[in-house]
Amino acid sequence: MDKKLTHNGLHHGHRQRLRRRFLEEGLEGFEDHQVLELLLFNVLPRQDTNALAHLLIKRFGGFSAALEADPTDLAAIPGVGEVAASFLSLIPALTRRYLEDQVRRDKPALNDPDKATAYVLALLAGRTEEVFYVLCLDQRARLLFPALLTRGTVNEAHVHPRQVVEVALRHKAVEVILAHNHPSGNMHPSAADRHLTRILLNALTPIGIRLADHLIASGDRCLSMAREGMLGV
Repeated sequence: MDKKLTHNGLHHGHRQRLRRRFLEEGLEGFEDHQVLELLLFNVLPRQDTNALAHLLIKRFGGFSAALEADPTDLAAIPGVGEVAASFLSLIPALTRRYLEDQVRRDKPALNDPDKATAYVLALLAGRTEEVFYVLCLDQRARLLFPALLTRGTVNEAHVHPRQVVEVALRHKAVEVILAHNHPSGNMHPSAADRHLTRILLNALTPIGIRLADHLIASGDRCLSMAREGMLGV
């Protein structure tokens, strides 16, 4: 029997079994490399994605780290290429969009730190660079628009008070929640975070817009400066 045909038949059968298992059971029983394999099936139709999935997890230090890796670094790995790298990098961004839309579609009232934290963690999931959002809220603290103001490096994002005021006025916000992340893993507000919060409080209050909170996320945790009594301090 032709070895190539035999290999292709087994390869095809493996993919079919993995897809069927996902449809019947979901991902709960899958190993990380099997989930990565399942993703790679979609862009590498004629390749052994099992070995490649193991390689990516080993190279980047884990499943989520592989998805969050720089697309250029992903594409440079033999067997990956630009198309597969773009596809894998799409997954964290798609997850954020899905979670954000899921929370936002009913215009949730972000009227306490727990509700606001749940939304912000979804909004910032998987971000490897520092980003700064202004969440514009109506008079009932319902979300009007999440405005992404800046993308920074792994340790800073530059925000100007005028930008915050302009976006709040443009979306007719009655109050705003500030939110950014610390990819470093430390969610405690820095001296710069406290200083910026004071400046924005002083800029928003005279025009009748309430600063409800400043949330700082790191991984799956989030600190509320309002809850900690740090607003304006």
